Amino acid sequence: MLRVGLTGSIGVGKSFVAGVLAELGCQVLDADLTAREVVEPNSIALKKVVAEFGAEVLQPDGSLDRARLGALVFGDAQRRATLNSILHPYIIARQDELLREWEAVDPYGIAVVDAALMIESGGYKRLDKLIVVHCRPEVQLQRLMSRNSLSREEAEKRINAQMSQDEKKKFADYLIETSEGFDDTRRQTEKVYGALTVELKQNPRRGE
Repeated sequence: MLRVGLTGSIGVGKSFVAGVLAELGCQVLDADLTAREVVEPNSIALKKVVAEFGAEVLQPDGSLDRARLGALVFGDAQRRATLNSILHPYIIARQDELLREWEAVDPYGIAVVDAALMIESGGYKRLDKLIVVHCRPEVQLQRLMSRNSLSREEAEKRINAQMSQDEKKKFADYLIETSEGFDDTRRQTEKVYGALTVELKQNPRRGE
């Protein structure tokens, strides 16, 4: 099975690309869903988060209060790094478990791990290829303002809290540029999918 990472900054259209890849036949793993799984009530990861950040990050039912935790770490790079260091090992372990399950069923398929922080966490290193989705900065800003009903200042703050698009592009095996809209993005995604199928055929050992 060919294991492919899919990443990109906030507001660049990564979810649309993931949807197209799924339509084309890829197994797509959403890292956000995995992240929710690993902090279910009474999980080891959640207990470690509470030990570090306090019981205030829990809802009355014992589940994680994501909004509260997000408020604690959003403007604090050190605390955000601490949170990521707690959660990423559990997230990656769960992803790898799912990938092994998929590979057992479809050894010659293509699995895509869709994760916003794949480069920052180093998680991309265990995958065969990396797709980075990007767009022009002004397009990213307008999309984020519109999608999340944010002011320009708020949107810029969220964008600047992440690794820059230019930096992420340096890690890519394939780039998909979404500035020109859905149809153009779909064409690029189909082209990348075609390249991935060729890659898989040329390296049959990945299906062993």
